Amino acid sequence: MKKISFFLAICALGIISVCCTQPDREFRSVICNADGTVTFRYQNPLAKDVQVDVQFAGKHPMTKTESGVWEATLGPAAPDMYPYNFVVDGISIMDPHCPQYFPNEGFKNSLLEIPAANGESLPHDIKDVPHGKVEYIHYYSQSLKATNHAIVYLPPTYDAKNTDKKYPVFYLISGTTDTEEVYYKVGRMNYILDNLLAEGKAKEMIIVLPYGNPTKLLYNAPQNPMFMGDVFSNDLINDLMPYIEKNYLTINDRDHRAIGGFSRGGNQGLSNGLNNLDKFSYLCSYSSFTSNNIPDVYDNAEETNKKINLFWLGIGTDDFLYGTSRDYLEFLDQKGIRTAKVYTDDKFGHTWMNAKYFLDITLRLLFNPEASAEAMENSEPTLAATGKEEPFTPGVMARLFPRPIISPEYGTDSITFRFKAPDAAKVSLLLENGESLPMTKEDEEVWSIKTGQNTYETFKYCFDVDGTLVADPSNMYLSPDKGFKYSIASHPAAPYNFASMGDIAHGKVSYNLNNHTATYFPPVCGEEPVLIELIPGDDDTMESWFKAGGADAIADQLIAEGKASPCILTTDHEFAKNAKQELHVLKASDYSTWNERRKALEDLLTKTK
Repeated sequence: MKKISFFLAICALGIISVCCTQPDREFRSVICNADGTVTFRYQNPLAKDVQVDVQFAGKHPMTKTESGVWEATLGPAAPDMYPYNFVVDGISIMDPHCPQYFPNEGFKNSLLEIPAANGESLPHDIKDVPHGKVEYIHYYSQSLKATNHAIVYLPPTYDAKNTDKKYPVFYLISGTTDTEEVYYKVGRMNYILDNLLAEGKAKEMIIVLPYGNPTKLLYNAPQNPMFMGDVFSNDLINDLMPYIEKNYLTINDRDHRAIGGFSRGGNQGLSNGLNNLDKFSYLCSYSSFTSNNIPDVYDNAEETNKKINLFWLGIGTDDFLYGTSRDYLEFLDQKGIRTAKVYTDDKFGHTWMNAKYFLDITLRLLFNPEASAEAMENSEPTLAATGKEEPFTPGVMARLFPRPIISPEYGTDSITFRFKAPDAAKVSLLLENGESLPMTKEDEEVWSIKTGQNTYETFKYCFDVDGTLVADPSNMYLSPDKGFKYSIASHPAAPYNFASMGDIAHGKVSYNLNNHTATYFPPVCGEEPVLIELIPGDDDTMESWFKAGGADAIADQLIAEGKASPCILTTDHEFAKNAKQELHVLKASDYSTWNERRKALEDLLTKTK
């Protein structure tokens, strides 16, 4: 077992640019050209073959220049946001120089933004308008018997102290393998609504982003979640909605609740909406469909239509789900169910370009009965079948979402890491504390290592595959670093892991999108809570103290145990400087690992009790 610094490890491997700790800040990996094309650049002179895979163009080879930089120019492409990655000697990696990434349970992509030209703008652009807040919440789910999480958007006028003003709520669900962050970081729901509100084109509302696959949060969850029943729906109706309505200023009736989503989230949205028409009257499906066997709904069109203010469905004719979605639309027509339908053919099918486009349209209609009625009255007709539509079958699902590799896999006293690299000559596990651990090939494709080191710590790690550093594609938890992004391992039984906390009260982490800061507020604040300014390290973002450092989890647990007083933890220097109470400061740069930083925060919280 060899302990070395990451810098020395990278130098020894001969890697110049793909560095976990200090990427070349001057290097531009993506250049958007005036003619609408995009030049992609990747630094790795030791690579033998490099390709770029971007959603508007597919996979294309890159050419190695004399300086060792690989380049390719693709397009032109329409202004929008597109996922992309580099394929280095057969291994897909995120762009180590791109700060934006696609949150997902599996694949790891970076995000490219092609701006509009000639003074035009896009619905998701970040404009100089009032911005709402985005809060990360945790809540104990009786349905799940575990702690679940969600994201909440609050409009610019939201003021928790003004209890006279309350808001409708839109539950917006992401797709298969997506995390709850995708409609925020990729779908840009907050900026789309900020812009519409500033133009007076939408009603004020709270948006809640649930996590659509909560069984994945369970330690040793059953391989077939069907045995557990519909945990998502039970959690949504019986746990998340009551939490939202208790903790936020909401209007709690069917005419002020909406539900919808993209792909699997569209199915979940329609299913929960149609099965709970006493709770929801606005239903939105983006690139999806649901069961045509819902009792007392389809066969009672007159009553159903009275209960639904908006039944909106959008689908791309080039979407692999188009055939089944079209059949569902035709079924609704035959049953006499009123809908609004929108089709696209220019956004590459089952993509988040479509998801954003559909969201922009429907946000203008939600909680506006007159506009919704008009949209359904003037809807496009269901397109006739051509006979060429591909049905959505279990085989299609298996092809698109093959059986995942489990990594990390948590045992009682160990963690097993796995990585698929059939053509690699050498694969190692690189740990945050500087250890480099060789992995062995357990079959023709997968490398693995089982280690008892650091089992009950939360730590960052990555894989070294023949000199290329790669985040774990099977682990949905990424450290939000400025450059290369580590994966995060946290055993469910590790201290301050939300999975092991049980039924305790949780605070919220509120992100201020105007000044790029994050602040934790405890479950009960009190008159003079302890105030701690958390200063990020050079390679950290405003999320790092919470996503990698677990500062909110530490505070939740210690407050619940009575070991710490209610506290505010913030990366907002101006907020901290102007506060009245005594200020404590914790600098990430004073410690070499996040485990040391967590211990320092724990010590500070208990000392200030």
